[in-house]
Amino acid sequence: MGMPRAEQAPRLKREGVIILSELKYKRILLKVSGEALGEKTAQGDGFGLDFKKIGEVASAIKECVGMGVQVGLVIGGGNFWRGVKNGSGKMQRSHADSMGMLATVMNAIAVADVLEQYGLDARVLTAVEMNKFAEYFTRDTANRYLNEGKVVLFAAGTGNPYFSTDTGAVLRGVEIEADAILMAKNVDAIYSADPKKDPNAIRYSELTYAKVLEDGLKATDVTAMALAMDNNMPMVCFGLEEENSIVRVVRGEKIGTTVTN
Repeated sequence: MGMPRAEQAPRLKREGVIILSELKYKRILLKVSGEALGEKTAQGDGFGLDFKKIGEVASAIKECVGMGVQVGLVIGGGNFWRGVKNGSGKMQRSHADSMGMLATVMNAIAVADVLEQYGLDARVLTAVEMNKFAEYFTRDTANRYLNEGKVVLFAAGTGNPYFSTDTGAVLRGVEIEADAILMAKNVDAIYSADPKKDPNAIRYSELTYAKVLEDGLKATDVTAMALAMDNNMPMVCFGLEEENSIVRVVRGEKIGTTVTN
């Protein structure tokens, strides 16, 4: 049995009255890549922190919280370090992945700070103990904060090397019994091929996990997909840069690709 969620009253929004029971998702695990929050380099990669972009994400999360949605958040670390990419052939994989975990902690601390500037109460929970910087993750602590209306940022991945932050996001989503995993990506949906390279790539609005795994579709890594499938956890992959995309997904608007069993 999961921990009961606190009852929350309907919220008034400028578009009208949003009733909590009418929302598609009432507790979400939102995953945002670190590169999506970085400043664009000459090579097109996101590096460091672009506080304008972070503010846009914070604004969307604030709107979700205002509607009564409980928000868990995972930020990748690719804007500082990607273990597989940056460390490959240069250092031992587990050490490179440890650096990647630390990068996610830096991002979580930064995003939590901006969320608080937007008037939200945010808590960073890490998969490894670092009490000087954040609290150690336990499921009970996370659920308590979510029920109190706090935004909970999960950092340091799973706490183990060889696992991506996408897998960490699915793991935390399963643990907190989220209604869905929301994967905010740099593409607007899942395609049969890279749409930038193949003009005939098919865009999917709905998929099954079995189809994704069988066809090797590039949505997220296989481990994350298999974990979500095994736990019957819905996933929505959508474009972060689409206007108001996070709020639109939460309300149930059909954007991106929804993956289920």
